[in-house]
Amino acid sequence: MESYIIEGGRKLDGEVNISGSKNAALPIIAATLLNPEKSEIENCPNIHDVFIMLNILEILGCKVHKENSKITIDTSQINDYEIPENLMREMRSSVILVGALLGRKHKCIFTYPGGCEIGARPINMHLEGFKQLGVEIVEEYGRITCSCEKLKGADITLDFPSVGATENIMLASSVAEGTTYIRNVAREPEIKDLQDFLNGMGANIIGAGSNTIIVKGVSQFHETSHKVIPDRIEAGTYLCMAVATHGNIVLKNINSEHISTTIHKLRQTGAKIEVHKNELSICAPKLISPINIKTLPYPGFPTDMQSQFTALLSIANGTSIVVENIFENRFKYVNELIRMGANIVVEGRTAIIQGVDTLKGAMVEIKDLRGGAALVLAGLMADGESKISGIHYLERGYENIVEKLQLLGAKIEKK
Repeated sequence: MESYIIEGGRKLDGEVNISGSKNAALPIIAATLLNPEKSEIENCPNIHDVFIMLNILEILGCKVHKENSKITIDTSQINDYEIPENLMREMRSSVILVGALLGRKHKCIFTYPGGCEIGARPINMHLEGFKQLGVEIVEEYGRITCSCEKLKGADITLDFPSVGATENIMLASSVAEGTTYIRNVAREPEIKDLQDFLNGMGANIIGAGSNTIIVKGVSQFHETSHKVIPDRIEAGTYLCMAVATHGNIVLKNINSEHISTTIHKLRQTGAKIEVHKNELSICAPKLISPINIKTLPYPGFPTDMQSQFTALLSIANGTSIVVENIFENRFKYVNELIRMGANIVVEGRTAIIQGVDTLKGAMVEIKDLRGGAALVLAGLMADGESKISGIHYLERGYENIVEKLQLLGAKIEKK
């Protein structure tokens, strides 16, 4: 199994280009199934999760052409509606294909999705939304069959602003008869990007970014081209790495509005940040001030940045408290940080972090995607050498992370 070998204690310095958003690209790729013509997607990240999603589309009968960060998808010959179980289990985001297949084929067969084990992420809100659109659902021996003669608009209120449920219901309802109201929806920028893609190929959707999305069903779509938004979590990760290593870096290709809460919290640590049109510069403080964080649905502090900040705060000058309100099992990486010398106590959904002078290099293992980013960050700021295994989790969501860190002056190798 391959690992990252990191020699810590080097300041990050230079420029890094932020890739397209993983969490925007995946539902947009799924949405191409609704369109019987070609779709062109630009700024798509070269990451494992994207490759899995494209593999599923090819199995369903799509023609896929990928050149660097540009993907062309032709779904005109789609001939299947069953998502392979092995790929479904490998990536939770594959569940987003269900709404698109219901819209295109009026049927989908799948198993419960897998992915990172960061807590319970049931799909009951997805299924309940489909039912209200007229879908019949049969569960048997771990397989779920969704089918309908036609989709009908409905007034749907989510119990929680789930990103996946919001996207799935948007996809299915985009071709439903009549108008669908989706209330208490997720407001993440990736939802707005999906709306823009769907509207670009002929959908009639408004409201993304607010509490209610209104979808007027249409009967046909057409060819479209779309550029995926920058990855706000990748951007935040590199900002945390700069502060952790007392460095100075410039991010290129960003949308600062999407990372406003991350910027705010980093400024609280003492970092100096200047925001320009599509780029941002950060200068780390000499001493990192302790801060308190509570994760919340967007526009609150993102759960996907919780682990990176916890690692950063392990060397802050004082005590920090981090509360995880989204997923109940997202502190699995903390034991690995403790192996490196961090002083962290987890009580339920709360981590109490007493800053130490420095972390020490160690052998640690990645258990989930964002926890992996925290361990790489810890390795970069630790004294000595760290060997980080389980890197396949990290490479699900970060494009060329080794090369990008090397360009910033880090001593990191993949072996």
